[in-house]
Amino acid sequence: MTRRSAIVVGAVACVAIASVGITGSRMAAQAPPPRDYPVQPVPFTAVTLDDAFWAPRIERNRTASIPTALQQCEITGRVENFRRAARVLRGEPLENTKPPGYPFDDSDLYKVIEGASYALSVTPDAALEAKVDALIATIAAAQERDGYLYTTRTINPAAPHPWAGTTRWELERDDSHELYNLGHLFEAAAAHHQATGKRTLLDVALRAADLLDRTFGPGKASIWPGHQVTEMGLVRLYRVTGESRYLALAKFLLDARGPNPGEKTNPRGLEYNQAHLRAIEQTEPVGHAVRAMYMYAGMADVAAITGDMAYAKALDAIWTHTVGSKLYLTGGIGATGAGEAFGARYELPNMSAYNETCASVGMDFWNHRLFLLHGDGKYIDVLERTLYNALLSGVALDGRTYFYPNPLESIGQHQRSPWFGVACCPGNITRFMASLPGYVYAHQGDTVMVNLYAAGTARIDTGDGQRVTLRQQTRYPWDGRVAITVTPDAARTFALKLRIPGWAREQPVPSDLYRFDDAPAPTPTLTVNGVAVPLEVERGYATLRRAWAAGDTVTLDLPMPARRLRAHPSVEADRDRLAVQRGPIVFAAEWPDNDSDVRNVVIPADAPLATAFRDDLLGGVQVVTTQGQALAREKDGSLARGPRVVTLIPYAMWANRGAGPMAVWLASADRTARPRPYPSLSVRSTVTTSTARRSPRPINDGELPASSSDSTAYFDWWPRKGETAWVEYALPEAATVREASVYWFDDTGRGEVRVPASWRLEYRDRDAWVPVQAAVPYGTAKDTANRITFAPVRTTALRLVVVMQPGFSAGVQEWSVD
Repeated sequence: MTRRSAIVVGAVACVAIASVGITGSRMAAQAPPPRDYPVQPVPFTAVTLDDAFWAPRIERNRTASIPTALQQCEITGRVENFRRAARVLRGEPLENTKPPGYPFDDSDLYKVIEGASYALSVTPDAALEAKVDALIATIAAAQERDGYLYTTRTINPAAPHPWAGTTRWELERDDSHELYNLGHLFEAAAAHHQATGKRTLLDVALRAADLLDRTFGPGKASIWPGHQVTEMGLVRLYRVTGESRYLALAKFLLDARGPNPGEKTNPRGLEYNQAHLRAIEQTEPVGHAVRAMYMYAGMADVAAITGDMAYAKALDAIWTHTVGSKLYLTGGIGATGAGEAFGARYELPNMSAYNETCASVGMDFWNHRLFLLHGDGKYIDVLERTLYNALLSGVALDGRTYFYPNPLESIGQHQRSPWFGVACCPGNITRFMASLPGYVYAHQGDTVMVNLYAAGTARIDTGDGQRVTLRQQTRYPWDGRVAITVTPDAARTFALKLRIPGWAREQPVPSDLYRFDDAPAPTPTLTVNGVAVPLEVERGYATLRRAWAAGDTVTLDLPMPARRLRAHPSVEADRDRLAVQRGPIVFAAEWPDNDSDVRNVVIPADAPLATAFRDDLLGGVQVVTTQGQALAREKDGSLARGPRVVTLIPYAMWANRGAGPMAVWLASADRTARPRPYPSLSVRSTVTTSTARRSPRPINDGELPASSSDSTAYFDWWPRKGETAWVEYALPEAATVREASVYWFDDTGRGEVRVPASWRLEYRDRDAWVPVQAAVPYGTAKDTANRITFAPVRTTALRLVVVMQPGFSAGVQEWSVD
């Protein structure tokens, strides 16, 4: 078995599988399932991209993202957890029996191995393969005799991570992540086996899957994963092995999910992990966005193979709600960090948008599956929007740092990180980027479908013993001209379908959630061998059915003017704001190009948009420029305004030049702009805080919130609770101060941050911190600025000392001094 013939799956999403020769007693060569997706993807190993956009990113994923992610798994102890578990199983004493940081840490290594396996299937790399082999041996040594694999319990069965529970599976529906870890193991094992022909990780996965099959199912114990992905992984194993019991177990896990009388429920509520209703009864996306995406993808897999269209009916309803009221312009999902979850309909805040990178990866997994199920280009429209914007924002241009949330607005409190305590996103990027070419093409019988546009070559086996080679030449996404040379193995008649993106047909998304707000763009055109042909679009595709011969050339022109967009009026966060899109790319204004500020700019509705390619910027990008007005607050509170040339860059490229302000939705009226604050003493001060996860920038940004619960821009110390914390201002110069005010952050009803139990203000007197002599009590009222006056002090620094309520954290919206 060669590597190129062994891989027949393009990441989790490219699910169609051809015959895979597998030797050994447990498995023989497997035929495709008797029923499957009507549309079949062309595997990424049959597609070679050589464009200037995706090919360098895929290579950086191989040479930078995968190696550094594997290194982080070592540095952070994730690999060592498996070594410690193996020592326990060998009866060796452990000096360190402390459980892993999180019970799902095992899954991070599995995901990176999956990405590495995809990379190996395309580009042989002896050093990487040896590294992966060594890691697999380490994982195998940590597996218990009956197939159980969960390092936190094996390391210390008497005192595992608190989320693990005292016995196996006890807290699975809450937070143990035992099944979640195994789901990612199954995915990695299938990928590694198909990439290399080796069984080392596959055998580990099958032992674990057999344990699940012996334990759960009809007539056995009932369970469903607290964090979905196991369902997808079991389907992958079914495709590799032909073992129908793995498919049956995947379906059982989906069908068992839901409210059951007398069962303990997750303290976050059943909506959090989509267990509020039976899977087939659900109609709207709720709860944790990543869990939802993985469940919906698993439902699509089971629907395609079993023919149970009740799943498909539910998915169609959920998708309609998603794109109709819960989809960001960038294609991201998950409005709130509280539960990393979907918000209410039309709840799409910008600065506090969560839009987890993993959710974007899952969104493309799900939409690709729906396309394979229905053959409608609208799903690829959404996939493309997410891919070029929300998903790509998740990784830096150098492939070494990542975003976890991907907001649509910032005051500089966001920046990418090389790793996270909860490190799901880097691993998801490695596996998605390595398999990205598998989303470009598909076929349904002898009909070939071009879904995405990128320069490169595809060798497409249409499954009827016929093959056709397609060669794309294009500068997409910067240019909409696409030339495709068609070379069938023999002259024959078949249909070639070209997706005509919704954005090229006056429909930015397949709903009324967003609309273009300017003159219509020119109509796309299509020629074959230089002769114009009518462009008729059905279900998102233009179909060319003809007798094809080697060298026939199809040219598609998709005009790409820069366009203004508006959101549905129910999206409160975007009222009196506009956004800019060109082709599939959503644009953003960022501080380095705009006098260090973008939120203070107002763009007139009739301001022309100009565009040009800048090969000297961010590795080569298209930019859009327009005219606006910059607002600034005077000392007396009045507004000053001046002309500003506004430059926008592709949203996905933001934060590659340092932290600072950014905005996708720009003000088109004064009321929605954020004028540059008057440079008061507090605004000019340097702010630092006691240990916290959040950036302290919002504390002195000069903007008062709408309320204490306003999540636009705030600071808190969560998850630290019941402590004494502090915020410090280093003043720009020695000053005499006599009053201060604090506007507290409080997220009662959705989080664990409350106004403090008490607080005090201190000033630096030489090397000591001295309390001010307050003339009024220290207030802790919500939804107002709590003002204190005190005997004047001359100082160079002030400190806010905050005593949290027992069991709660505390936070600050704004702190001003005078």
